[in-house]
Amino acid sequence: MIVLIGFMGAGKTTVGQLLSGQLGLPFLDADAVIEERAGCPVPQIFAERGEPAFRELEHETIAGLLAGPRTVLALGGGAVEDARTRRLLVGAHVVYLHVPYAGALARVGGDAGRPMLSRPDLEAVYRRRLGAYEAVATHTVRTDGRAPADVCGEIVSRLGVGGSAPHRLTFIYQPNVR
Repeated sequence: MIVLIGFMGAGKTTVGQLLSGQLGLPFLDADAVIEERAGCPVPQIFAERGEPAFRELEHETIAGLLAGPRTVLALGGGAVEDARTRRLLVGAHVVYLHVPYAGALARVGGDAGRPMLSRPDLEAVYRRRLGAYEAVATHTVRTDGRAPADVCGEIVSRLGVGGSAPHRLTFIYQPNVR
């Protein structure tokens, strides 16, 4: 399992899709799975049920996805704040896509589909999450000023996987040793 984490705007979905194509693994975006299961978009879940209800649904969804077949999985920016979710990530390749706060805002600043953007304490949320990202990451890759394909290439290199076509791919699972 390869799990991409990071703040919104880090490039988790874009890089995840490229990575899945390169490795011949399915790609899943946890937020998209949540929306499909809930039958409504994440902003609506936040508005109607509140953030705590969303976070519980998020944890349950991630637990199910991590128990499933090997994939490239992108988590929502706040998923790792839940200690239960962090414990589930042990044994996975967890790639933290690091983006500076200003870079994240530049990428997503006008996206009305991101309920977190309306928080007046957003920068404090960003700073608080940095520790959680770093605590669970097996690899940290900076994304600021870089093309998604370059970020993907660095991840493939760090994970020690390769091959230009999925049929030549050899994936060596190495559990997270702490």
